[in-house]
Amino acid sequence: MPDVAHTPVIGLEVHVQLLTRTKIFCGCVNRFNPDEPNTQTCPVCLGLPGALPVMNREAFRLSLITAAALECELARFTKWDRKQYYYPDLPKGYQISQYDLPFSEHGALEVTTESGESRRIRIRRVHLEEDAGKNLHDESGRGADSRVDLNRAGTPLLEIVTEPDVRSAAEAKSFLDELHLLLTYLCVSDCNMQEGSLRCDANVNLHLSTGAGDAIATPIVEVKNLNSFRGVEAAVEFEIARQLKEFHETGRKLGDPGVEKETRGWDAQRNVTFAQRGKEEASDYRYFPDPDLAPVTLTDEEIESIRAGLRELPAARRSRYRNDLGLSEYDADVIVRQGERFADYFEETSGICGDAKQAANWVTQDVLREINDRGVEIGDLPVSSQALGALIGRIVDGTITVKSGRELFGLMLDESERNDEHSPDTIDRLIEERGLRIVNDSGALESAIAAAIAASPRAVEDFQAGKQQAIGPLIGKVMRDVKGADAKAVRTLLIEKLKEA
Repeated sequence: MPDVAHTPVIGLEVHVQLLTRTKIFCGCVNRFNPDEPNTQTCPVCLGLPGALPVMNREAFRLSLITAAALECELARFTKWDRKQYYYPDLPKGYQISQYDLPFSEHGALEVTTESGESRRIRIRRVHLEEDAGKNLHDESGRGADSRVDLNRAGTPLLEIVTEPDVRSAAEAKSFLDELHLLLTYLCVSDCNMQEGSLRCDANVNLHLSTGAGDAIATPIVEVKNLNSFRGVEAAVEFEIARQLKEFHETGRKLGDPGVEKETRGWDAQRNVTFAQRGKEEASDYRYFPDPDLAPVTLTDEEIESIRAGLRELPAARRSRYRNDLGLSEYDADVIVRQGERFADYFEETSGICGDAKQAANWVTQDVLREINDRGVEIGDLPVSSQALGALIGRIVDGTITVKSGRELFGLMLDESERNDEHSPDTIDRLIEERGLRIVNDSGALESAIAAAIAASPRAVEDFQAGKQQAIGPLIGKVMRDVKGADAKAVRTLLIEKLKEA
C-alpha cells in the first residue's frame, strides 16, 4: 500500500480528584491513605442497602470554579445519573455520574504548540462524578493475588472532556501541563499524578489522505489511565505509529463491518499499548437518573458570582507580565509556572525595586535555585520579597554592584536563619559593615590602579602585547584593595592607564 499523509486526531478525558475534606456523597474523609486500606468507608460509599447519598456542596462549588476558568457555559439545571457497570472496585455496581445534562459545556483552554504558536483546545464538557476504588494486583509470580482498596471510592472526581482538537503527542502533553497549572492556581486539586489525583485517557485515531479525495480514518482507540505527562506523550506517540502500521498491513478503517472502538492499556516498562477490551458505548452503561439525588439548579446571580470571584488565571498573568512589565515570554512563563505564591513574590519584589526585568532575573535564578536547593516553598524562604526588593533597588540606584548584591543575598539568608531578620534595613547595615558600597572616589581608584600596574609588570607587558585576558589579575588586585569598587569602572580606567603607559 502506498504511503498516505496522516493527521493525528486526539481527544483527552482528564479525571481530577477535588480537594474537599469529605467525599462527594458521604461524610468519609477524603484523603490519600494507601497504608490503611478500607478504613475510610461507610454504608453510603460502599453502596449498602438503605444508605442514601447527600451531595457535597464544596465539591460542586470547586467544580463550578474550574468550569468557569475553562470558559464553559454553566447550566442552570443539572442532574445526577447512574452509570451501570460491574467491577471489583465499584461496590454499588453503578457509578453516580452525569450523562445528558452535565453542569457545564462548551469551553476552551489555550496552549502553546511545539512551534511556539497558541492554539485553543475546545472543551466539550466538564461533569462531576464519584471515583471508584483501587484494585491492587500482585504480579510478582509468588502466589499472585488481587485485592481492592475502597478508600478512594466516592472521592469527588471532575471529568474534563476535550473535543478531538489535539494534533500531536507533544500538544497533548502541553494541554495537560497547562491544565495542571490552572487547577493548582485555582486550588481545586493537588493534581498529584503519583497518588492518582489527576489521570488521563487519550482517544486517538488518524485521518488519512490517499490523494483520491476519500475521507479515511483509522479505528478510534482509547488508551486508559495514563498517570504521567510523559506517559501520555509516549502512549500517543506509540499509538500513532501503531495505527499507521496496522492500516498499511490490513487496510482496516473506521466504519468497516466488525470494526469497533477499542480500549487499550499502556505498559510504561515496555513503552507499548496493549489490547484490553472493546470500547463501551453509552447504551452499554444503561444510564438513568439517580432517584436518590435531587437535581441542582443555579440562578443567574450565582453563576455571575462564580465568574466574578475567579482569581487572575495563569494565561492572563503571563500576558500582563509581557505587556505591562516588559518581560520576555520565557521569563513570564518561568515565573507563572512556579505557582501563584511565587508569582506574587516576584510582583512584590518588582514593585519595591522598580525594575521588573532585574526582579525577574533574581527570582528566576537566585531565588529559584535557593528554594530548590533547600527543598522549600517560596513562603519559607528566609529573605522576604520586601527585603529582596530593597536589595535589588540598591543595585538599580547604583549603590552596590550585582556581584555585591549576590554576596548580600547570601548574608541575608544566613542572618535571616540565625536572627529571623526580614527587615529591608538589614541591607543597609550589611552594606556598611562589609564595605560594599560602590566607590565613586576617582582618586582612590587611580591610586589603587597605579599600585596594581607597578606591582604587575609582566601582566602589563602581556596586555600591551595583545593578550586581553592579562587584565584580569590587575582588575582583581584593584577590587581587593578598594572594597566596593565597580568592576566595569575599574576595567575602563585600567585600559586607559595601560594605553597611556
